[in-house]
Amino acid sequence: MTAAQPRRRLVLASQSPARLGLLRQAGLAPEVLVSGVDEEAVTAPTPAELALALAEAKASVVAAKPEVHGALVIGCDSVLDLDGQALGKPADAEEATARWKAMRGRAGTLQTGHCVWDTASGRHVSATASTVVRFGEPTDDEIAAYVASGEPLYVAGAFTLDGRSAPFIDGIDGDHGNVIGLSLPLLRRLLADLGIGITELWAPAES
Repeated sequence: MTAAQPRRRLVLASQSPARLGLLRQAGLAPEVLVSGVDEEAVTAPTPAELALALAEAKASVVAAKPEVHGALVIGCDSVLDLDGQALGKPADAEEATARWKAMRGRAGTLQTGHCVWDTASGRHVSATASTVVRFGEPTDDEIAAYVASGEPLYVAGAFTLDGRSAPFIDGIDGDHGNVIGLSLPLLRRLLADLGIGITELWAPAES
């Protein structure tokens, strides 16, 4: 009888607490190692391609670090596609306010790039997940209160699906996890492309 293979080490190349939370809720136990990639230096023709390029850049930088050799590295990045323009984190409160006034009553597409590196084999795979977000119509006072909370300054698109702006989102078409920051179904498919089953990465259940 052969011994069970040890569970692969998983590294998240992102400082996003939302992504970390999604992975933990799905039974995974990743370490976090931030890439330090200069996001402003990365460009691409479309918002979807930009999200993917950023995810690939973050994953590749972390995958190249000697201390993660043998691990699986996950890189992600999200941007909101509104009228073909890629909207990341707003620069300041004024931009966040203008963003919300432009988005309300409309729909945008949240694009999240995903890249998984298997540092043991040197192989990597990547893809972008897209979710349509239908924004409600918060009043100017509600927008001002939301911006004053500080939350929109730290998230792509200046909104969250699981935070203070949740009441201002009328609905979505697609994967809700993708809007929060990571599509678990897409992650499962990318891992499968590398010959890895996501259940093989589950952390032991606590007794």
